[in-house]
Amino acid sequence: MEKFRVAIIGCGRISVTYRKAFQDNADLVQVCYAVDKDLSRAQNFAAQFQGCGASDRLEDLLAARPDAVHICTPHFLHKEQAVACLKGGCHVLTEKPIALSMADAQEMIDTARACGRQLGVIFQNRYIEGVQEAKRLIQSGAFGPIRGAWSSLAWHRPPSYYECDWKGSWEKEGGGVVIDQAIHSLDLVRYLMGCQASRVQGHISRRILTNIEVEDEADAAITFENGAVYGFFACNYYVKNSPIRVEISGEKGRCLLTESEMEIELEGQAPYKVLPAPRENGGESYWGSYHSVQVRDFYEKLAAGEPVPVDPEDAAKTLELVLGLYTSAKENRTVEIPPAHA
Repeated sequence: MEKFRVAIIGCGRISVTYRKAFQDNADLVQVCYAVDKDLSRAQNFAAQFQGCGASDRLEDLLAARPDAVHICTPHFLHKEQAVACLKGGCHVLTEKPIALSMADAQEMIDTARACGRQLGVIFQNRYIEGVQEAKRLIQSGAFGPIRGAWSSLAWHRPPSYYECDWKGSWEKEGGGVVIDQAIHSLDLVRYLMGCQASRVQGHISRRILTNIEVEDEADAAITFENGAVYGFFACNYYVKNSPIRVEISGEKGRCLLTESEMEIELEGQAPYKVLPAPRENGGESYWGSYHSVQVRDFYEKLAAGEPVPVDPEDAAKTLELVLGLYTSAKENRTVEIPPAHA
């Protein structure tokens, strides 16, 4: 099979994970171009791949006509860059969140359809082995009716983490611990629950990281269409990056994800654990090691002419939940979330 010619926009911290993902999937992809506003960073990334060009201009990347582009830039740039790449004839796989507003997300979805290109969004934790097993069990009815869920995230982000030109602002980052870190927890509960959230009562605070304008702590009660209530908590002022925890409880079973290890209990059976396959992540430990898995799935689906994961409509529903939490917190009211078909 002929390899896909791929490019990357944004060669900052997260790019080390993409370098590893591209190397892991060298049978499917050939990295042909790298772009960053800091030309030296683009050049350093490009130097890892033979024949890879580098520039600080998106126009140069599009002129190279890659088959697909990976967007790893600040949140506020996702829509603008994705639309440009889709119109330039490229498929796109962007980091989360898909965008900063539902209107921007819809523009990206509409552009992909109009251009006949595919748009995917990175939510790599869906590919954790235990998450896949729990998803299968929940879909099969083994857990019985789902009654509730909870998640907790307590990570560490020092004030220096926000000393850049976009993090810590509503305009460019779109929020704090919810949209940047705990969005993965929200997405996993949505993915596992098997139905959509219908309303959210949220609260956000800035308690410790007072050098930023966005929240460093958040909690919420989120009700799903099946009546299950999801208790959510997140902060990024803890002393370390504690393992994330996500639990789903049904009448006949429960599953508890701790980092990337899943514990499953089913009525009438002995509890068991689903452990992650050993693999390197190439970057920060809290990013997990599943970017390579999703990247591979993306290109295998492209090669087969099938819809790519995670589709933008699904990713937009996770964004809608994030935005609903923020609106609820800012306006001190319960926010109703329209059904997916509305």
